[in-house]
Amino acid sequence: MEYKKSRQNAKRVISSAKEKKQKECANDLNDTECENEIFRMAKQMVKERQDITGLNCIKRASGKVIVDDKGIKDSWKEYVEKLMNEENEWDHKISAEVKEGPADCIGMAEVRAVLKKMKRHKAPGLSGLVAEMMLEPSGYKIYVMVL
Repeated sequence: MEYKKSRQNAKRVISSAKEKKQKECANDLNDTECENEIFRMAKQMVKERQDITGLNCIKRASGKVIVDDKGIKDSWKEYVEKLMNEENEWDHKISAEVKEGPADCIGMAEVRAVLKKMKRHKAPGLSGLVAEMMLEPSGYKIYVMVL
């Protein structure tokens, strides 16, 4: 019981303090002298909500630490150029058979078997199609898919 009363009392004090602060802020909005303070608070709020996207510093291959944005971009550019332009050793042991001729056709029976395995009553994907739309007795839609 005592805990509930103290909690209610604390909530009352906090709400009255919030209300008082909101009234002060509202009065400051009308004051031209506090205009800079409002902009400073807005900038701070925007900055707090931003994600950290960049690096503060980076170490070059020489060991020197760079903190400016241009230097960091240049270091990454050098690294990527070095990475893309160096030759890697290859033992030529990997080989693959070359397949000649036309690709194998997908038959209507294969498509029908896959559609039967699909779950029913599910939300459509990016294409907007569901299994029930493609499974119809005439098989016309399957025929169009196979073509």
